[in-house]
Amino acid sequence: MEEAAVKAHYKVCDRLKLEKKQRRMCRRDPGVAETLMEAISMSALECQYQFRFERWNCTLEGRYRASLLKRGFKETAFLYAISSAGLTHAMAKACSAGRMERCTCDEAPDLENREAWQWGGCGDNLKYSNKFVKEFLGKKSNKDLRARVDFHNNLVGMKVIKAGVETTCKCHGVSGSCTVRTCWRQLSPFHEIGKQLKQRYEMALKVGSTTNEATGEGDISPPKKSIPGHGDQIPRTTDLVYIDDSPSFCLVSRYSPGTSGRKCYKDKNCESICCGRGHNTQSRVVTRPCQCQVRWCCYVECKQCTQREEVYTCKD
Repeated sequence: MEEAAVKAHYKVCDRLKLEKKQRRMCRRDPGVAETLMEAISMSALECQYQFRFERWNCTLEGRYRASLLKRGFKETAFLYAISSAGLTHAMAKACSAGRMERCTCDEAPDLENREAWQWGGCGDNLKYSNKFVKEFLGKKSNKDLRARVDFHNNLVGMKVIKAGVETTCKCHGVSGSCTVRTCWRQLSPFHEIGKQLKQRYEMALKVGSTTNEATGEGDISPPKKSIPGHGDQIPRTTDLVYIDDSPSFCLVSRYSPGTSGRKCYKDKNCESICCGRGHNTQSRVVTRPCQCQVRWCCYVECKQCTQREEVYTCKD
């Protein structure tokens, strides 16, 4: 790499406010900084999409994010899981796309990388990605319950990625006959990962701490007070877990801007996200393309249709 490019790459790594070890890992491969930026953006957008109809809509502006991450809420559990999943997904894709110096296509059996590129059978490299993410996010800590919970939720994100790997094959031969077949492994679309993690968020388990008598180490366990609907359910490795009960997110606080003025959908979520305060109704005229037809060659011709629609927003 040229000196100017190296400096630019280092500058991006420094701007990300990483811990010392993470910054070192970011600097050692020029593709890492770009992949980290992509993972952060992808995870944040997916979080906002999954929570778009809820009181907490994944508002991650500086002070809200910092306050949330200091607490062990269900929402925090989702953020840790979607972030580790995002990095795992982005890194595996970056390897197969040839954007990394230290990895390439998935090392599938009987499939040389050179042939993989020739036939388009370049698998997403989950093996390297998992190894990188585990090292980047740090080893299991027994320091306290919160550290163990964060580590657990990071692993949930990575496991959802692994469970979604599919084998894709392509046939080669005369007239497309399958005399030769190339197969490679491919990750699920990230939207599907977000959907699965949202389902795990809905079923997240509140936990407490116990000491493993055999090892003397701290363990995650059901809380001393049972929770209605959960009983004494022991968390599985694929369950999201949390420590603290979430705030309502109705009013402005250190954790969210509240729901005052939020757009809602009358028969879908106004009652829930407006927290009983009611909603305002505004009528407006909008113009949209309609009755579109594709013309040869190569454009779409549309009429402009005007209609009146109602917009609902939560009262203060």
